[in-house]
Amino acid sequence: MEILSFDSLPSTQKYLLEKLEDKILQAPIAIIASQQSSGIGSRDNSWSGGEGNFFVSIAIDLEMLPKDLPLSSASIYFSFIMKKTLEDLGENIWLKWPNDFYLNNNKIGGTITKKMNDVLVCGIGINLKNSENGYRALQSDISPQILLEKYLFELQKFPKWKQVFSEYEVEFELSRKFSVHIENYQKSLLDASLCEDGSLLLGGKRVYSLR
Repeated sequence: MEILSFDSLPSTQKYLLEKLEDKILQAPIAIIASQQSSGIGSRDNSWSGGEGNFFVSIAIDLEMLPKDLPLSSASIYFSFIMKKTLEDLGENIWLKWPNDFYLNNNKIGGTITKKMNDVLVCGIGINLKNSENGYRALQSDISPQILLEKYLFELQKFPKWKQVFSEYEVEFELSRKFSVHIENYQKSLLDASLCEDGSLLLGGKRVYSLR
């Protein structure tokens, strides 16, 4: 997969979406920036920061993804593969439903997915080195470029959703002591039921993870 590297961008995701729309770039492709000034976080919050942290967006053709992947759980899929990649590099992190990377009880990053025509764009931001955006950091010396290369190597194996979900199902138990934002409300995950498609049954309602 081609990787385009930049010293600085306002947002890797906005850049990639615009270039895809203008047909200047095409999937599969990854964009990485050393610094990001106005990146997109969850619930339209910003995710920005300086050198040493991880700012990446990736475009994948839908037809390349495993046939059993529910698109509503793409954020879980992409995030869990990153979680495993970081584990292989010696980092002890876990994935809070549906798309937040945690070190112990502290958020260090997250994933945003967006579908554009027949392409899925996945943006990932991780505080590898510096605590920013109100969150902690891994305090790791992992190079963002090396992490991206290792992540793409694992991602392009395109494991089946069933395989990813079977591992994530166990890890989901760590999310129960936390809450999530659902329709602008904080909802506890204590009594949530994780469904096979990655959605939750929460208070009698089905909640999906697409962001």
